[in-house]
Amino acid sequence: MKVLVVNNMAPFVSGGAEALATHLCRALEVAGHQAEVLRIPFQWEPASRIPSQMLMARHMQLLNVDHVIALKFPAYYIPHPRKTMWLVHQYRQAYDLYDVGQTNLPPGEAGEDMRRMIRVADDQCFAECRRIFAISDVTQKRLAHYNGFESQILRAPLNDPEIFTGGAEQGYVFAGGRVNGSKRQHLLVEAMALANPNARLVVAGPPDGPADAERLRATVERLGLADRVRLDLRFLSRDEYASYLNGCLVATSLPYDEESFSYVAMEACTAAKPVIATSDSGGVLGLVREAQTGWVVEPQPQALAGAIDAAYADRARTRELGLAARRYWNGLGINWPATVEALLA
Repeated sequence: MKVLVVNNMAPFVSGGAEALATHLCRALEVAGHQAEVLRIPFQWEPASRIPSQMLMARHMQLLNVDHVIALKFPAYYIPHPRKTMWLVHQYRQAYDLYDVGQTNLPPGEAGEDMRRMIRVADDQCFAECRRIFAISDVTQKRLAHYNGFESQILRAPLNDPEIFTGGAEQGYVFAGGRVNGSKRQHLLVEAMALANPNARLVVAGPPDGPADAERLRATVERLGLADRVRLDLRFLSRDEYASYLNGCLVATSLPYDEESFSYVAMEACTAAKPVIATSDSGGVLGLVREAQTGWVVEPQPQALAGAIDAAYADRARTRELGLAARRYWNGLGINWPATVEALLA
């Protein structure tokens, strides 16, 4: 079968959804199918250009394709008679983020009109899909709440578990992955000023933009933490990233209302590292259980400092939590062969 995975792309921005598409394509090929990833350009700024990008996707015609697997807005608008939705996320600025004022849509009637347009287009798209899978219970509940569509949870497998071996820890807190405001690495830097002075932090990953990198650097300088906080703000190879994670005492995943488990948390559990998360981190909390596989605290520097101190104060207990995290993740039985079978059924 010729299978096309459709996703978005923003130049020089790469995150979990991009990795998911790449590894899904590989898994399809392993299963004996011809597979490719189609990435369509999408820029969310300025918001006034979003409708034209939606229209572009809607008017694309796919030939010589037997099955389409769609992941994200607006790529999922691409029409095809045999399309399965594996929903990573919608345009959240028109949904839950709009409701809490964290949106880039214009204020007033113009923003309301754009929001309605996106929701109507989404409803039409979802109605055309053969099946709808959601990447997490958070995504599933959001889809049902705002659009009224039922879906089945199909969690993403880990892409390359063999490189997350764990091993001897080197005594630092690790924050990996994309760096931006919604991932909230800045809270960890602020927490370090309140934590045990022996605690160290490594933040490693590509910033979404220059302002994201500058914010962290300025915070480190303002708090006088240059000797305790390492900022490796660039795109890392998988081996470099795994080396950081395998060597940490504890990993962190602090996104606001994350749709999925988050790759950072999945990778940490595979490496037998406990995870610090926050109470509003959404899907991450499916893996991070307070006092079982890590720490769940309020999204405040003082609370995060308390979790960091706890990890350092009893390292034997910290290692026990990491081993429990690995057992819990392995027990879920999430793998690529079963995922591919479900998406093509």
